[in-house]
Amino acid sequence: MMRNSILLLGLLFAGIANAQTASPAPTPAPPVVLFQNVRIFDGKKSELSPPSHVLVRGNKIEKISDRPIPIENEANATTIDGTGKTLIPGLIDMHWHTILVRPTALQAIEGDVGHVTLMAGAEATDTLMRGFTTVRDLGGPAFGLKRAIDEGTVVGPRIYPCGAIISITGGHGDFRRPSEIPRELGGRLARMSQVGGSMIADNPDEVRLRVREQLMLGATQIKLTAGGGVASPHSPLDVSTFSEAELRAAVEAAENWGTYVTVHAYTPQSIQRSINAGVKCIEHGHLMDEETAKLIAEKGVWLSTQPFPDEIANAFPPGSFEREKAMKVLTGVETVYGFVKKYKLKTAFGTDVLFSRALAQKQGALLAKLSRWFTPAEALKMATSTNAELLSLCGLRNPYPGKLGVVEEGALADLLLVNGDPLVNLELIADPAKNFLVIMKDGTVHKNTLGARAQ
Repeated sequence: MMRNSILLLGLLFAGIANAQTASPAPTPAPPVVLFQNVRIFDGKKSELSPPSHVLVRGNKIEKISDRPIPIENEANATTIDGTGKTLIPGLIDMHWHTILVRPTALQAIEGDVGHVTLMAGAEATDTLMRGFTTVRDLGGPAFGLKRAIDEGTVVGPRIYPCGAIISITGGHGDFRRPSEIPRELGGRLARMSQVGGSMIADNPDEVRLRVREQLMLGATQIKLTAGGGVASPHSPLDVSTFSEAELRAAVEAAENWGTYVTVHAYTPQSIQRSINAGVKCIEHGHLMDEETAKLIAEKGVWLSTQPFPDEIANAFPPGSFEREKAMKVLTGVETVYGFVKKYKLKTAFGTDVLFSRALAQKQGALLAKLSRWFTPAEALKMATSTNAELLSLCGLRNPYPGKLGVVEEGALADLLLVNGDPLVNLELIADPAKNFLVIMKDGTVHKNTLGARAQ
């Protein structure tokens, strides 16, 4: 018996040794995609390139040439003929709420979390199919969906998440019902806080704690609400929320992690206080005055604003407090873009769609609306390379290291092939189903209506 056991052990160890010395399975060659005969908008220049060829290997752009690029001996290679088409970077939406697009406000606050998340997964796929390959999520429990997309479980855009919106008692983001207000400090978290939608902080130490929690969970940047907002039931637009000391606590905690704070702020006071506290980016700004616009320019602070359509008011019942506030914000759209042009503010493009699948389908049309104030090239640059510049402020917290928002060698391969010239007709962006013939994210083709020739 002992001899048999020794023999078995010898055979076992011999098997292990053979497995360790056996040649490893060859690593499959990364896929190769060659775009031929395309005109390129590179995300920066105001004109298209001459007819060019773009080689994508794996998830990066390997080569761009005005001469044919041979790939006859490449494995897993396909060719897409882009004659008469324009290759542009994937679009970026800098103010998106991945979880909150499709549900109603009531579903978002009180609905089944699993149902809301499944809706968000379907919307994420639709977002990518509209050509938005990257979004900066500015509030909501998006960490799980981001992971599912990154792992390939769900098809969707890259997500730069803020995690929970951080607000004060009664501020924008405080969705508690009166029955949820605790009788004493440290009481049970309200539902929106339990699911990671928003967190309440009412002094510098609490702010610091809440910021660190979101960073621990994977936030790439932090969002506070420095003033009143439209969607919240308790928050008039004119109020300022956090004190300067509280804002400074958030900025310090974020900068300790190598990233930045952006704040929801419409009014001069809320914007100016935030800038004085060291905040790097202002969201919205539609009710700012000229003095505030000058301060933004002087300090080099980012403005992430949105060309809101009249339909945003339709997300709220007629005669409601929220609808009244939405109508007031709409009056500031022309004003804020006037200041952007006058003072050359560093401006990012986003949409901030909430509670409306129908409005989300107009995501590209909202970008096209920028033609009221900008040339098509300026608008597309804003939604690509400029937005990518703001994304890079998160430093080492960046979950997708590499260049976004440009078509250049070495950049990440997020690409759209457009049927026509968007620098002549920006409205092409408004109909992605018709005009985006190829959609590529991270080197993977998710849509191709032209077909691809295998080599």
